[in-house]
Amino acid sequence: MENSLSRILIETTVRQTLKGLQENPRRSIRNVVDMALQFSEGRFQSRFFETAQELLKNEGSAYYTLVQDAASHIETEHLVKFGMNLGYNSCTWGARNIRLHEKQMGCNIPWTVLFQIDQASYPEHLAQYHSAIEEGEGLGIFSWILVTQEDPAPLLPLVREYSDSAFFLLCQPEFVTEAFLDAASRIHHLMLAVDFRPGAGDACALLRRAALSYAVYYSYAQESVEGIVSGTLFQETQKLHPIFTVLIPEPGCPDSVRRAVYQAAAEARKSQNYQTIPWELYYDTRNMDEIISDDACCVFFDSRGNLYTPDHQSTAAYGNLFEDGLTPVIRQAYPKAAPLPEA
Repeated sequence: MENSLSRILIETTVRQTLKGLQENPRRSIRNVVDMALQFSEGRFQSRFFETAQELLKNEGSAYYTLVQDAASHIETEHLVKFGMNLGYNSCTWGARNIRLHEKQMGCNIPWTVLFQIDQASYPEHLAQYHSAIEEGEGLGIFSWILVTQEDPAPLLPLVREYSDSAFFLLCQPEFVTEAFLDAASRIHHLMLAVDFRPGAGDACALLRRAALSYAVYYSYAQESVEGIVSGTLFQETQKLHPIFTVLIPEPGCPDSVRRAVYQAAAEARKSQNYQTIPWELYYDTRNMDEIISDDACCVFFDSRGNLYTPDHQSTAAYGNLFEDGLTPVIRQAYPKAAPLPEA
């Protein structure tokens, strides 16, 4: 990873801002956003900080409380390392490399990749996961999402290996134990996300006591829409102090429902009424990719190494992660459209 002067300056500013948050969070946050906008180098950064600047004009914003709470309860090195990997390595330096490689390769490259992992086959494919992340970092991808329904501890060595990337690890609450957190807490570029179901409160309490950043995720279906649109879900999740509330469609969830949930998440972010940031997994991830590199692409792999869609329809038509590697699958699945001839 490029150890540029701009990265060093940004990290220094982040550390100074974290110190000032305790005394005057509103002024500290506004100052750092104003400065970041002034030195923004790309369209993604400019658009992001312009939006943040506008939102922070709301003196009653719950996000001031969210940021102050995070600065007070999360260990500084976790905030700095994860934030720099996500904000600079992925969305700044990585984004520039993604745009460069897209022009050279003639295909779309995602800013993040999701792996659904089956523990039974994980050892067999460990080398391929390493290769995929190494390939991805070479293309400019420095954000990764790992999803498992089983003990997440075996995945920690993989995460630990790639300290330039930001990892989100989605796991079940029963596996969030003190022993697991003792190992996870040593990986500063990792954010855990806990399934919002019975047991999530206890898991988040352990995470908070361990001074770790974390999120919760909620699997939604058509019958869940009312609670999401009304804000009832976010009122409940914010009690656990997660930075993000991630919304994931259940298998077979209609696109009309997913769009409605995305709109509800966007409205909730705009209203700033909740001390958690809603994020619809597919549409928000896709929209962010579109800001970074014009053409949106969202890359999720199932446990067999096949691409799958937001409604969990798996396809092997574009190749297989374990057999072909990350780059060939992306080339095949997401070619850039040929430019129209000039009139």
